[in-house]
Amino acid sequence: MVSDIFSQTYRPDREKWIVLGMLWLVCLLNYADRQAISSLFPLLERDFGFSKAELGLIGSAFMWVYALSAPFAGYAGDHLSRKGLILGGCLFWSLMTGVTGFCGRLWQFVSVRSLIGLGESVYFPAAASMLSDYHGARTRSTALSFHQSAVYLGTIAGGWLGALLAEHFGWKWAFYGFGLAGVVVSLLLLLRLREPLRASSEESSLTTNPLIAGQRKGFIATVVPLMSQPGVLFLMGGFGCANAVGSIFLLWAPTFLFEKFHLGLVASGFSAVAAIQLASAVSGPLSGIFADRLSLGISGARMLVQGIGLFSGVVFVVAVGRASTMEALIVAMLGFGLCKGIYDAGIFASVFDFVMPQERASVVGLMNLIGWGGGALGPLVVGLISTYGSGAPMERMSNAIAWSGGAYLAAGILVFSAYLIYRVRPQRDSISITDEERRSSDER
Repeated sequence: MVSDIFSQTYRPDREKWIVLGMLWLVCLLNYADRQAISSLFPLLERDFGFSKAELGLIGSAFMWVYALSAPFAGYAGDHLSRKGLILGGCLFWSLMTGVTGFCGRLWQFVSVRSLIGLGESVYFPAAASMLSDYHGARTRSTALSFHQSAVYLGTIAGGWLGALLAEHFGWKWAFYGFGLAGVVVSLLLLLRLREPLRASSEESSLTTNPLIAGQRKGFIATVVPLMSQPGVLFLMGGFGCANAVGSIFLLWAPTFLFEKFHLGLVASGFSAVAAIQLASAVSGPLSGIFADRLSLGISGARMLVQGIGLFSGVVFVVAVGRASTMEALIVAMLGFGLCKGIYDAGIFASVFDFVMPQERASVVGLMNLIGWGGGALGPLVVGLISTYGSGAPMERMSNAIAWSGGAYLAAGILVFSAYLIYRVRPQRDSISITDEERRSSDER
């Protein structure tokens, strides 16, 4: 009881960075758990005779359930304890990750991966909302982009450590190890993570709005107005297109290197993600800081920065699919990773410019619905083309990856369209950087 009162009334400036560090660790495990299986596809194909279409189904099952449950997870994040959702979700998906080691049939892998998607869906809406309440307008993009860096390092950890554990102890131990780590982290953060006051940085200037004044709205009443905003819809569509490409690389890059360039299992699991994710881990936080500074003078600057990253990334997506040497592939992956980080840094910070503070978790849930719903199609399409298309299997996969550059181009167009809407037709309820926010951020 005392700790709850303390967490609601006392929050020194350093606390927001401590919270960022704790959520960074949970986010790292979130992505390590979902990435580990992709580096093990060659082993699952060998041991169980799965086709690439079936492997694509295993990968996409996670994304479909993650996407379909995301709107409800987002609504819960605006109305329930975010600490409870974050830690409960982490404990559940970690247990399901461990259960994956007991699977032996296609339906079992699909079922367990679906349950992992259900558990992980509650994390990002609650975490993004919590971080945005700890961080005002001046540091919001910075905090969210640093949090996003855990996505990249977690992806590397999942791909590399998963393959390393599988090579030395068997593929089951990759899931046992990550599952155990998540359970331990959940129990440790239970003692330290605090729930902040909601929307405290902006509510002083928006108390006339019924949502900010504390009136709760039902699920439909919350979702429909959000879905009726063109800017939000364009950003959601852009996320779906961009995430389809990103998911292709997450799921198929280890197999691509293993079969086309004949790398070992561990080398494939590491190299397939390291170049892209490390580049994103550098460009993401830097672009977040830059977007925060630029937003002080340019309305909608976060979307403008995202659009630049997407348009620049198209050429590198095509180059990855067309690469004929390992050197060319690494250069293309590095370029794509840099551009991806520039886009990723503003995924949620940009859409927050269109919504009220107490709608943040809900809009993140809707973003994940479209983002991961579209993302699920990418790996499945590549798996189907690689299995049933014409030509050699690697030629089919290479062509599918190259053509996915069109989805990245579409994402750039959609995000830039949202930027134009924000500049030309700003909405009354939009939460842009006002003098009131700047003063609130400075006080923190």
